[in-house]
Amino acid sequence: MSETCEISFPIEGDRFEDAGKVSVEVKKILKTFDIPNDILRRAAIATYESEINVISYAIRGTVNLRVTDDRILIDVEDIGPGISDIEQAMQQGYSTANDRIREMGFGAGMGLFNIKNCSDTFEILSEEWKGTHLKIVINR
Repeated sequence: MSETCEISFPIEGDRFEDAGKVSVEVKKILKTFDIPNDILRRAAIATYESEINVISYAIRGTVNLRVTDDRILIDVEDIGPGISDIEQAMQQGYSTANDRIREMGFGAGMGLFNIKNCSDTFEILSEEWKGTHLKIVINR
């Protein structure tokens, strides 16, 4: 029997009070598919880290979730400053977060690193002054 789902969640930049709401919804949806806890955890972490990046750096963005029989696809697209040096941004601990973001407990430079580690396939595309697109695949 084929199980599929497609849903999108909008995210507004600089709305730290909403941090985590999308990842909680994604986890609820994935639980309806009887997905093992280790895979749920990876999907929730990847979504949360992506969500925080949009809130921290972009004007707005969207998390697009697609669940198929064999994988979970999480596409995150934002409109924002983009990433000038992707290789550097992928380094564990590298951050461009300002003091305000750090004072709230975010911006430790683990986001993209954690997303990649939670993904079976990870792709990042970014264009300065336009935005960033993350393609995350987690096998079921």
